[in-house]
Amino acid sequence: MGVAARNLVRDKTRLGLSVVGVALAIMLILVLNGFIAGIYLQVSAYLDHAPGSVAVLQAGSGGASSVIPAATADTVRRVEGVDKVVPVISQWAVLDLSGTKQFVYVLGYDPAIGGGPWRLRTGRGAAADDEMVFDGVLADRRGVHLGDRVALMGRTFSVVGLSEGTTSWMTSYLFVRNSAAEKLCGAPGTVSYLLVTPRNGVSAEQLKSRLLRIPGTEVQLKSDMIATERRLNAGVFSVPLQLMAAIASLVGTLVVGLVVYSGTIERQREYGVLKAIGARNRVLYRVVATQALVASVAGAALGVILAAAAAQLIMALRPQFLIVIEPGSVVIAMAIGVGMAILSALFPARLLAHLAPADVFRR
Repeated sequence: MGVAARNLVRDKTRLGLSVVGVALAIMLILVLNGFIAGIYLQVSAYLDHAPGSVAVLQAGSGGASSVIPAATADTVRRVEGVDKVVPVISQWAVLDLSGTKQFVYVLGYDPAIGGGPWRLRTGRGAAADDEMVFDGVLADRRGVHLGDRVALMGRTFSVVGLSEGTTSWMTSYLFVRNSAAEKLCGAPGTVSYLLVTPRNGVSAEQLKSRLLRIPGTEVQLKSDMIATERRLNAGVFSVPLQLMAAIASLVGTLVVGLVVYSGTIERQREYGVLKAIGARNRVLYRVVATQALVASVAGAALGVILAAAAAQLIMALRPQFLIVIEPGSVVIAMAIGVGMAILSALFPARLLAHLAPADVFRR
């Protein structure tokens, strides 16, 4: 341990570069994984906060472009074990804000039952068919304020509330009354799906089996619907982001390996002396591994701090991005740091294993 410590502090610049290299790699890994976690939360934000644990949709739709008669809600209410039924109308739309096209997701809800915005920054919910709750982040980005008139799908709405937690880097949620949403969609007397809450003592699975008897419908647990939303809308982005995180891990490993390897090359004579006086290979391996471990763990710890700061900065500058750094991700990042240390010590250890003291002394 003493030899390893001396080798590390002897060249502080090299040690610093090693720690910074690992820190940047770990920071990138955490930010990318946090971005993936944020995407998953954003794409299912509405369903996560909406009431109910069972969804009734159009048969064969799988949740996509589902349309069912609004009267189906009355049929569902008569099923034994049903406590509450919330009809929801959903529709993708393109909003024109000062000449800029903005992709939005319009949700129609009944204020008396629920299913609308779960948190308001300011203002109130929609009380009339020409009123709308606008996403707060999108409002800040596009200069929309309470009382403004917004054109949507050939109709004009007054912004009466600004919501929070209803945005993502892909789209934003806008909320109108169900009666207004029916007119926007051009399909009066229909809804997209129903969110059903079971009574106390009735499980979601039990209620699902009972609702399956309703003809022309498909019944899913809301949790399954959320999983599908995440898989379809966010899964496509996770693969390239995870690949980038893997590349960052490789870069960090190479940085530490290069630093430890170059230090080992420079001190071959010292290691040769140690072998000559009886030091076994495992002792030298421990020296090299300790150097790599110290640099990697210190870099990983610094990387966690940098990742937290970077996440806050990114979300402050671009509120539509959500970066969630979970405790589990931090543990994994520290484990990756240890893994970097093990891998980066392999080549220097191999060099020491083949080091012959006589060859060193002849130089």
